[in-house]
Amino acid sequence: MVAGDWDAAMRQALEHARTASASGDVPIGAVVLDPAGTIIGTGVNVRERDADPTGHAEVVALREAAAARGEWRLEGCTLVVTLEPCTMCAGAIVLARVDRLVFGAYDDKAGAAGSLWDVVRDRRLNHRPEVIAGVLAEESTALLTEFFAQHR
Repeated sequence: MVAGDWDAAMRQALEHARTASASGDVPIGAVVLDPAGTIIGTGVNVRERDADPTGHAEVVALREAAAARGEWRLEGCTLVVTLEPCTMCAGAIVLARVDRLVFGAYDDKAGAAGSLWDVVRDRRLNHRPEVIAGVLAEESTALLTEFFAQHR
């Protein structure tokens, strides 16, 4: 797929993100696509709702995708997420063997896919997914900006 082809999947992730703020969670959404481009996992932040520090959208989506496939290895899959993953999520992406990470907004404070750290492309690790950054970044950033403006 070329860069523009990720817009539809990112729009799906953005739709999921909008549902997270109803429970007080930061509006981040994620979808996992199988090699054919079918969504096999979705996730939103559920840290507040579930009182779960690992309740990040990426982890929720990866768990759902692994359950759908019946295995933890997500080779051939793409994770699309509205915000650059943190170190925990970047580690989960590597460990799940995801082939490709597509994200929207950069996270200069906690991003681990190129901003603050680059866990997903660390040559010391045994798996390095392709990274496509900045897909619909303005829309992802606007959603987060609006959320934090209401919570200050």
